[in-house]
Amino acid sequence: MGAVDKKRTLTLIGHNSCGKSILLSAMLVNGGKIDKVGNKEVDFDPIEVERGSSISSHVAKFDFNGYQFTVIDTPGFSDFVGDVINAIFVAENIVSVVNATAGVEIQTERTWSIAEELKKPISVFINQLDKERANFEEALDSLKERFERKFVPVFYPIGKEDSFTGIVNVFSGEAFVYESGKAKKIDIPEELKDKVEELRSSMIEDIVSLDEELMERYFADEDISSEELLKTLKIGYKNGEIVPVFCGSAEKNIGVDKFLEVMSILGVNPLEGNAYKAVLESGDEVEILPSEGEPVVAYTFKAIVDQFVGKLSFLKVISGKLTAGDTLVNVNRGVNEKIGHIYYPVLKNTEETSEATCGDIIVIPKLKESAIGDTMTHKDRRLKIVLPEFPEPMISRSINPKSKSDIDKISNGLARLADSDPTFSWEFDPETSETVISGIGNIHLDVMVERLKNIFGVDVEVGKPKIAYRETITGKAIGEHKHKKQTGGHGQYGHVKIEIEPVERGKGFEFVDKIVGGVIPKNFIPSVEKGIKEAMKKGSLAGFPVVDIRVTLFDGSYHEVDSSDISFQIAAIQAFRKAFEQARPVLLEPIMEVFVFVPDENAGDVMGEISSRRGRPHGMEPAGKGVTKVTAEVPLAEMLDFSGRLSSITSGRGYFTMKFSKYDIVPPNVQEKIIQERKREMEQE
Repeated sequence: MGAVDKKRTLTLIGHNSCGKSILLSAMLVNGGKIDKVGNKEVDFDPIEVERGSSISSHVAKFDFNGYQFTVIDTPGFSDFVGDVINAIFVAENIVSVVNATAGVEIQTERTWSIAEELKKPISVFINQLDKERANFEEALDSLKERFERKFVPVFYPIGKEDSFTGIVNVFSGEAFVYESGKAKKIDIPEELKDKVEELRSSMIEDIVSLDEELMERYFADEDISSEELLKTLKIGYKNGEIVPVFCGSAEKNIGVDKFLEVMSILGVNPLEGNAYKAVLESGDEVEILPSEGEPVVAYTFKAIVDQFVGKLSFLKVISGKLTAGDTLVNVNRGVNEKIGHIYYPVLKNTEETSEATCGDIIVIPKLKESAIGDTMTHKDRRLKIVLPEFPEPMISRSINPKSKSDIDKISNGLARLADSDPTFSWEFDPETSETVISGIGNIHLDVMVERLKNIFGVDVEVGKPKIAYRETITGKAIGEHKHKKQTGGHGQYGHVKIEIEPVERGKGFEFVDKIVGGVIPKNFIPSVEKGIKEAMKKGSLAGFPVVDIRVTLFDGSYHEVDSSDISFQIAAIQAFRKAFEQARPVLLEPIMEVFVFVPDENAGDVMGEISSRRGRPHGMEPAGKGVTKVTAEVPLAEMLDFSGRLSSITSGRGYFTMKFSKYDIVPPNVQEKIIQERKREMEQE
């Protein structure tokens, strides 16, 4: 544990194969934690080893030149965006890793937008400069074209492709070449002196433009010290007004040590970080500033389910000091947790510590109850951190255990996996005996099924992807049902009259009690609402959940002896079903907001493809050199195989992002096909 102002937490973001994991391993070599650079040092999960890429975030703490670094490497596939969001949320510094051979790619953009939404300072590390077709200038240009930010190169490469040997620090005027990952200081090569001087002049202008007094002195040709420039550069970086650009080769460990040196000085420490929004038990919103002196507040941003050691919870200590043996309150779950041991994470290993303070990222094993998103606090400071926004799981599949003896194991495994991933959910439908898992994409669900098998020993059969359709109504209707049953002794009696009507899309469910004169006693009103909610789990069109509906209970009757909670629930269920069928029910489908980036010459073909998929193109706009951005709304059902088609149209150069926009009514001809398909499925089940 070090002084808080010496702590630096960095989250690495970027597209798959840009070299984030190798960059983290190079940092760990420089920090003396591992002996060699390589992504196998970082991607140690058996599924990652098999797939050859990260599928979850990896966290490692190391010391470097008297500073304590904690670095979080994030997956580059969009399916694992939940991990990326939380890793950005808990870091004070974001490093966008860019492949020097490709420039800005799809996940570069998506992860930038997350970092910007969370108001985090961003720097760039242009990686893989030793590779064929690597080009620092083109990668930098792609950043300038895609993002409206002030990019300031702090490093400039010495040599190109296989002759790339080192970097020049534009700010300090120092040059270094590398042999076997070790830096050797040299004079700036003659052929680079003019370029470096040009970049330094531009850098100084960018820095002084942030401070009126410095700008006046600069234009008056007065001396400005390096300390003043550095201080202003740091403020500009922290406020997002300047994006420092570094470069190197993580694989050859070129430039990584110098990057860490600069981030030691330039990087934001925990006390300088943004406040976290929180909600008190009273419901009042407050801001939690990182602080050493306040009682403990910690946020659970990652959890690992391990078949050998059980659950490991990763916490960011936002404020205060935590000592082994302390008791914290899990505010989300209302339980006390005794903290037996505290560890620092170093990839798959841990290092025990007796205490942790503001800014630390720690691992706590075997908490009784904890999940991602939970807030842990001192008993005198009960509050919940306001979570970042996570995308809704939109792709679903049915899974069934191959062995009936695994039925109990599957629910336990899925519950623990859901606790470790905010973008993964599951539910069991007792009527169809079907377990349905939902996630961000097909790769995401594939990985969850593999984890279910590897960690919990459950082998499952996987059904085809299912779209999360909903049902609603377009008209008003009245439903009435009298549930009457005599079985010797007490019978059953419940009688309700309800009116149902549609409400605004996205509003959910409203229940209105208009009973007068006690025709239904007050203690049975909640039973009616409970029954209606139960009925809404499955609509009559195709068995999908019902949404956006108002139900008004306006009449009914009861029996002094035979009426009961269950009688009114049953009456409500049947009355709702009768009314629903009369209220012009329709299917709703998820509509995605889609952003497609394509070469200019393919834009027209892509617009046509989107239209053929029931999409509504909203327009086209330039998105950089030779690239057009097509914006559209498209039903999710039509996007499942879009990736392959887009690749075919653009010869692999196009890419897209999408996010949930809204639910909308399915056209009648398509609705009929969905209903028939659903009926066939239910018959087979």
